[in-house]
Amino acid sequence: MKGGMSMRGTSVKSNLRSVRYDADKQVLEVEFHAGGLCEYYGVPAAVYQALAAAESRDGYFEKNIRFRFRHRHILKI
Repeated sequence: MKGGMSMRGTSVKSNLRSVRYDADKQVLEVEFHAGGLCEYYGVPAAVYQALAAAESRDGYFEKNIRFRFRHRHILKI
């Protein structure tokens, strides 16, 4: 993802395998341990930063991102 930032999941218990963010396009790319990959559009940098800093990334994602931003599934393994 050009011009982006990324973080890898640090907990095996997490549903989020990795997260990448393109600040220029405001696109958040989320890869799940279950094998899916989704892009979320119009995500402000502050939302990505809060996700990265959250004690529970899964909880933050579910409450603040999953159903609040337009998205599309890219890959399902």
